[in-house]
Amino acid sequence: MTSTSTPPGLARFNALEEHAAFTALHEACASTAWAKRLLAARPYATPEALYAASDAAMAELTAQDLAEAMAGHPPIGRPKPGDPTSAREQRGMAGASDALKAEMLELNLAYQEKFGHVFLICATGRTGEQMRDAVRERIGNTPEREREIVRTELGKINRIRLARIVEED
Repeated sequence: MTSTSTPPGLARFNALEEHAAFTALHEACASTAWAKRLLAARPYATPEALYAASDAAMAELTAQDLAEAMAGHPPIGRPKPGDPTSAREQRGMAGASDALKAEMLELNLAYQEKFGHVFLICATGRTGEQMRDAVRERIGNTPEREREIVRTELGKINRIRLARIVEED
């Protein structure tokens, strides 16, 4: 499936040996179930087909699968050292004031205590203030409501990360 309409990055992903493709997917999302579903549906004719498969797999993740996926994300304001992906995605916190960083730390801890996992938001393009406001708003959610918001946010993150795979030359 290497037609001229298939972007080079997608064609390369389709052609990867299974373990390498699984590794690439697992780096995009730490859910093994999600990665296996996307892997099983290869090859993809278009990026949109890959994104649709991602969305479908995301919709079917169990609470345990979501927990596994969330465990792959560092808290907002504390990207994993040496991880350019989380640093790039959390760029909005990079220039935040010390006061905002301290407030985010407190909010992250309160959120994690309430829900049992990190505060997950598609941080790409958001300012530190927007992320702070989002955690303030969402901390009042029920666990069930928050789980569905997390599922949606994780889906957005996965699409951005899959786009990077597809767009690589």
